[in-house]
Amino acid sequence: MAIAVGSIVEGVVTGITNFGAFVELPDKVTGLVHISEVADAYVKDVRDYLKEQDRVKVKVIHVDEKGKIGLSIKQANPSARSNRERRQPTVSFEDKLAKFIKDSDERQLEYKRATESKRGGRGSSRY
Repeated sequence: MAIAVGSIVEGVVTGITNFGAFVELPDKVTGLVHISEVADAYVKDVRDYLKEQDRVKVKVIHVDEKGKIGLSIKQANPSARSNRERRQPTVSFEDKLAKFIKDSDERQLEYKRATESKRGGRGSSRY
């Protein structure tokens, strides 16, 4: 079975490093799942998500001229990504801008009140 870019295959985790996990694919070829391709969330330690001998479904994302195979676990499961995208409410740019301006005005008002109460002290004269 030839490994083609874009294909989704199942493999076994054979090694874990600080930068990713090595996965043995069919025909005894090994590819690397980079730490950024392990999960949709931020991954600090690959061992939090994978352990050796885990069976994982991966997508082949590139094969270079030296034969190195780049894999992705998060791209192999597109349904998880589409569910996450559906959960996020769509907010228009104008709504975001209006909220930003309102928040900014409130912060400026709080700052002005805080600095006005601190003014004064020895030698200050107010009319």
